[in-house]
Parts: sequence; structure tokens; C-alpha cells
Amino acid sequence: MNEPKRPDWNPDAAEVQEDQVAAYDQLRRRGPLAWSESRGWSVLRHEDVLRVLNDHDSYSNVVSGHLSVPNGMDPPEHTPYRKMIEQYFTAERMRQFEPVCRGIADQLVDAALAAEQRVEVIGQLAAPFAARAQCVFLGWPESLHKTLISWTNRNQDAVRNRDREALSTLAREFEAIVDKIIDERRATKQQQRDDVTESLMRQQVHDRPLSNEELSSLFRNWTVGEIGTLSASIGILLNYLANHDDLQTQLRDEPDLLPVAIDEILRTHNPLASNRRVTKCPVQLGGQPLDAGEKLSINWISANRDESVFGDPDEVRLDRDPSLNLLYGAGIHVCPGAPLARMELRVFLQSLFARTTKIAPQPKQPPIRETYPASGFSSVVLELR
Repeated sequence: MNEPKRPDWNPDAAEVQEDQVAAYDQLRRRGPLAWSESRGWSVLRHEDVLRVLNDHDSYSNVVSGHLSVPNGMDPPEHTPYRKMIEQYFTAERMRQFEPVCRGIADQLVDAALAAEQRVEVIGQLAAPFAARAQCVFLGWPESLHKTLISWTNRNQDAVRNRDREALSTLAREFEAIVDKIIDERRATKQQQRDDVTESLMRQQVHDRPLSNEELSSLFRNWTVGEIGTLSASIGILLNYLANHDDLQTQLRDEPDLLPVAIDEILRTHNPLASNRRVTKCPVQLGGQPLDAGEKLSINWISANRDESVFGDPDEVRLDRDPSLNLLYGAGIHVCPGAPLARMELRVFLQSLFARTTKIAPQPKQPPIRETYPASGFSSVVLELR
């Protein structure tokens, strides 16, 4: 057995709360792993993160007693669920959905510009775009988007405060939303609707239909991922471009560079802070011996800024090897919704660029950084000219 652990760092310290990116940079330079009571072993370096992601015999995704489809599953249980959901993120589906996303982005940008040139990006653009697009993608009433934004924000607060009672309440609240949607569809026998929810209700895994609990888990994972991280991504992107005129001008002149530029900017400030794992057996990771049952926190922000892989982590370069970027993870648990997120972010920036000549910062209203478990910014005020 290992000796009793003493914390290497305090995730609740003021410097971590004020600037996660800078705090994780400092932590990574001290060592590959860091232990705290609340997060277990934080895995900070690119090489070790890849080792964890690709070794399913040693590191498990089953980190909770609550069902999580398929994120919280290991092979072979994970495999049929993953195969089933990948069909919803094909290139053809993205092409069909792109005009819908463009219409939502156009409406939001037009409304923001009509109201005033100074825009609070997260509340006026990012969160509504992410939530409305998610509702339409699933085939849910678009009017539900405010409810989903509220739920996502309250869920993040409950995680931040480690409020188990609130998390349980929120889980039941989300399940009730899903149950109502499913029950209404079954009651009205709307079996010919061509949307994701209707299709998932007809899917079978292990020769049986998905249960309401499984559907709720899927929708919850997609909603948290889509609304939280997509909103954070838009805030990070616009804040960066507002403060880097040269790149903003280049992307306006060369829109074909948008996909690679988006991924690279988000590499410097990952919109997702971390994911959990647990050791299944005794292992050596980053030179540290770990027992079976040890909690791990994969720190995406830190791993994607590892100097041994990327050099100056703040330097945005459009010629990097994209396979090194862990923005959407890696291995069998790589984000299945990556094609959707990439399309939505590209479309949003295209819409914004088409309606503006310049995105400028507001020095008197600097951005407010988000705190764990969120990433990015809680508020970004910019001038849209």
C-alpha cells in the first residue's frame, strides 16, 4: 500500500479560481501528477493522458453509481452503445443540419446588432445559440432552450459546490423533462417524425429498446456537453479574436482556415476542464505508483498546453499536427459529437463575420473567467462593428 497522501495542491485556492489556465500551467511544470482530496490524482501531461485514454484494462470510465451512456462505460458494454450513437453525427447529417444552425446564428447576431454594438457574448449569443441548436437537433421544442440553459448552469453550480442533494434533484428534474417528451410522443403515436429523439426511441441495444433511463442519460450527456462546452468555446474564440486583429483579419480573408484555427485557439484554452477515470489495478503513471481504485482527473486544459508537445502553449499556429490536439479527447471515448460542434462553431463565426467588419475588446469591461467545473468565461463583453 502507498503511504497516506498529502495534497499537492488546493483546487479551491484563490489563484486556481481566478485563472485555471495559469494555475494548471504552474502545476504541470512541477510534475506530471498532482493529488488533492476532491479530485484525486490530476493527470497533467499529454503523454500520461494518452496512456490513460488508451489503456482500458488499467483505467476505467465507470466512475459513478449513476448510469452514464456511453461515457461511463468500459468495453465491451460501451461498444454497442457507442456504435449506435455514431450514426447521428455523420457528415451527411451535419450537411443537412448546417442550414438550420446558420439560421439560428443569423437571427441571434442580427438581434444583438440591432440592440447595440456592445454585446455580452455568453448571455446574448453563445448560450442561446448552443441551446437552441441542441433543441432543434434533438427535435425538441425550441422554446425549451431557456430551461436547458438554466439547468446546465445550476448543474455546474452544484458540481462546483459538491452539493450531492442538488445534483440528485437536478438529475430527477432532467429525467422528468425527458420522460414528458417521450410520453407525449408515445401518447400521440408520432412514429413518423424524422428527428434524433424519435430515432433513438426506436433503437435497440442488446435486442431491446432503450429504456427511459438510458435515453435520459444520453440526452443529459449531450445537453451538458453541447450547451456548456459549445457556449464556452464561442466565448473563448471571440475573446481571442477580439484581442488578435491579425488572425481575425486573416480568417475574414481566408475563411477556409476557420476549422483549423478554431481547433487551435481552443487548444490554448480548452472549453472542457476535465473528465474522470479510476484505476482498475495497480499501475505506474507519471512515475507515481497507484493502487487499484484511485480516482483520476484528466486535466484537458493542462494536457493541451504541454510544452513538451506544443512548445509555447499560448502560440496559435495553424500548421500544427491536428492529431496532437486533445480538444475532443482520443481513443474509443473521443467525443462522438465533435463533427456537430465543429460545424456549429464554424457556422457561427461565418455568420458573425458576414455581419461585422471588426470584433473589438472592451478594456473597461474585461472578461470574467469561469471557475471549475466550467471553463472559458462567464462573461465576455465585446464591441461588434
